[in-house]
Amino acid sequence: MRIGVPKEIKTDENRVGLVPSSVGELVRHGHGVIVEAGAGAGIGAGDEAYRAAGATIAPTAETVFAGADLIVKVKEPQAIEIARLTQRHTLFTYLHLAPDPDQAKGLLASGCTAIAYETVTDARGRLPLLAPMSEVAGRMAVQVGAHCLERRQGGAGILLGGVPGVLPADVVILGGGVSGTNAARVAAGLDARVTVVDRSLPRLIELDELFGGRIATAYSTQDTVERLVAAADLVIGAVLVPGATAPKLVSRALVARMRPGSVLVDIAIDQGGCFETSRPTTHADPIFLVHGVVHYCVANMPGAVPRTSALALNNATLPYVLALADKGFQRALGEDRHLLDGLNVWAGKITHPAVAEALGMAYLEPLSAIAA
Repeated sequence: MRIGVPKEIKTDENRVGLVPSSVGELVRHGHGVIVEAGAGAGIGAGDEAYRAAGATIAPTAETVFAGADLIVKVKEPQAIEIARLTQRHTLFTYLHLAPDPDQAKGLLASGCTAIAYETVTDARGRLPLLAPMSEVAGRMAVQVGAHCLERRQGGAGILLGGVPGVLPADVVILGGGVSGTNAARVAAGLDARVTVVDRSLPRLIELDELFGGRIATAYSTQDTVERLVAAADLVIGAVLVPGATAPKLVSRALVARMRPGSVLVDIAIDQGGCFETSRPTTHADPIFLVHGVVHYCVANMPGAVPRTSALALNNATLPYVLALADKGFQRALGEDRHLLDGLNVWAGKITHPAVAEALGMAYLEPLSAIAA
């Protein structure tokens, strides 16, 4: 199969869909890989590294799309990339379609097959291709949150871990999944006072056992969220409903009750955000204030650490890329129901129920789609 890797063009996105070692694996399986010139520059992988791995270097993105059947990316395709997709293309990348009807309509019109990293599952119902970036985003959330608490960023001037004689910051993490757990790990390691809020009692028990009493846990109710958020110095939104728009757990009215200079970091912004006051930002202009509260809502947080992120992502995605290339997308999807969960768009139809519901569009059952 011919596999294409275009250079990412979303603002401040420096990751790459395939690193040179992944290209080498695909070439050893007998596949051709076309990489756009400069695609790996953000992770320190020059064109020569890709040539050494067996890739063909293409001068433009147009050449990549024209010469490939399977397109492997990191972020959702931008409008100019969607215009290059056709019915013969299979797109494998993060899509986050639920809050992005324009992208969805473009993919539907292209006729392409689009498989979303973020809805591929495993045997335990986890999201193995979202997990690596959730780990990065969770750890980064504390890092950027601590920076935003500095006075120059509009924060209250609080050191996350405090010092002897001065209390540390109160950190509230909404969601105890992969992102939330990694955020708790870093925040607790910096000696902040950490509370994780989740609606799963078994998960809260796991977190209590994992951290050995170093963090507090709270069962999620509206009253609990309002009480904890209103008193927090840093709130990290780490909730996820696979494929669906993130629930708005923090209202605008609640933000108005928070202390000026407190900070909200919205990891869920890719799925629409879990704070009512959130809107997507970029690494170039990452923060804004609402009611004196600092909001950090960068929609591609791991793009700030592209080398770590790209390597971690490839560790997870490579087996699926190999399956799609070795078997062809129809057979690969038909033989792996977990990969099939990643199918979001097929021949002009939405094939993921949560995405269809969020967008108010008709849903086509994926098994029926590939059988047809």
